[in-house]
Amino acid sequence: MSTDISDLKTLAGFIGACLVDSETGLMLASETSGVPFDLEAAGAANTEVVRAKNAAMRALGLEDKIEDILITLGTQYHLIRPLTANPAVFVYLAVDRKTANLGMARLALKNAEGTLRV
Repeated sequence: MSTDISDLKTLAGFIGACLVDSETGLMLASETSGVPFDLEAAGAANTEVVRAKNAAMRALGLEDKIEDILITLGTQYHLIRPLTANPAVFVYLAVDRKTANLGMARLALKNAEGTLRV
């Protein structure tokens, strides 16, 4: 098992990231920048986002998978990326909107996801 998401800390605007089990809402790993941010609460709450999107896809008869989910706030971007190898687990990333590059954040998240084994 490999749950190291520390490479995400190098992203411009990094606030925090965690690896979450969407069946329980529990964090498996986390990294923070020191900015006050409750990653446990964010991980648990975003479990509901992933569950709702999966339910919506089933209701629509879409036989597809989530690559990532982007939530744009006034001052932050939040990204959710289920693991390809284990879609019940996802990486959650929060970055500052003023200093982050969204394309680089998505790429870093994809790269980090590729190194995880859960």
